[in-house]
Amino acid sequence: MEAVGAASVARLASLRAVFAAMLEKGAVSRAELSRLTGLSKQTTSEIAKVLEGAGWIRLCGQTQGAVGRRATTYELDERSAYVVGVDLGGTKVNVAVASLLGTIVGEATLATDRRGGLHVVRQIKDVMLDVAAKGGVDPSLIRCGAVGSPGVVQPATGQIHLAPNIPGLDVIDVAGELGRALGFPVVIENDVNVAAVGERQQGERRHVMDMAFIALGTGIGMGIVANGQLIQGSRGGAGEIAYLPIGGDPFDSRGFRLGTLETAIGSAAIVDRFRSLGGEADDVRGVFDRLDAGDPAAAMTIDETARIFVHAIMAVRAVLDPEIIVLGGSIGARAELLERVRTLAARFLGSRPAIEKSLLGSRAVLVGAVELAVSSLQRSLFDPFAPAPDARFAPRSFQLNGPGEPRRAG
Repeated sequence: MEAVGAASVARLASLRAVFAAMLEKGAVSRAELSRLTGLSKQTTSEIAKVLEGAGWIRLCGQTQGAVGRRATTYELDERSAYVVGVDLGGTKVNVAVASLLGTIVGEATLATDRRGGLHVVRQIKDVMLDVAAKGGVDPSLIRCGAVGSPGVVQPATGQIHLAPNIPGLDVIDVAGELGRALGFPVVIENDVNVAAVGERQQGERRHVMDMAFIALGTGIGMGIVANGQLIQGSRGGAGEIAYLPIGGDPFDSRGFRLGTLETAIGSAAIVDRFRSLGGEADDVRGVFDRLDAGDPAAAMTIDETARIFVHAIMAVRAVLDPEIIVLGGSIGARAELLERVRTLAARFLGSRPAIEKSLLGSRAVLVGAVELAVSSLQRSLFDPFAPAPDARFAPRSFQLNGPGEPRRAG
């Protein structure tokens, strides 16, 4: 327990309890904190004083109490710490800096460095520093990051496989290199998984415990939330539904590289199907344009795509039984396809799962990355059992490092 220093586990647990209660309730009085946490009023007052002195919370007003008494209320100071969220793609990288509570204070998008590998790591750092400067954020207050990346992230090594559009990622520990470059812990996850996290934070979906997010575009992938937790699998491959044996012969070697399902309903497959029916189009957008114009070949193409897609949804329901399935991606979120999928799903699956459209569109990965980073930071603060990389957040001798003070490990 060297990372905790002289602070006792019990004291840290009290700090964490008060912090968690304020995350949940917002502005609260010390008396209410005592009721929420079960701590004595004296302990609660001491903890509030420590947190206020260190800059994590601040006075925000007063409430009318019993017999005319007024109680001072506190709230978390979301400017006490920041995170960075990254949507890393083959053609562009989006970087956002957000507060402790997830409020995005600045973001930027630029073309991904084609050299890949460590060049992309340095690019992310440079963009983060630029965004922080423009947003008036002290870089030393950025304490955690998360990246959504294409490919399969290896949990044990941090390497990313099956991401051919970004060279060099499969030979480095991406999370480790980013952590060393940026100076704080970085979580890295498959982009569709990250998008699932972002979509689940929208509106009433926050209360959904079991959800699947399926992105259909050039390829197809799925992010899974089960019992409120993101599911990764033993090697990071959970949700790789491109390889479902649906839509073709799974033993046909032509489908080995991309997967049987992706070979059947990915963007290239849609265009090929349309052309085989006598249509002419250069890309998927052209197929949908022809559909809008009433082309029967385009209608047959999208009908068949929807039919195969619903086969996959049937398999997802049988295995995961999600409450809702959210469809996204440049093709999956198209109203023309969504309508057909919903009609078939209602006929053969009934009312469950509900089929919903992405609410975030192209921002799902960036929003999800910010959420992952915020959650990781909030969990690590004042946690006596946090792993070593997060020990910099632990108090020493009951005295918390202020948000603007140097971050010391161990």
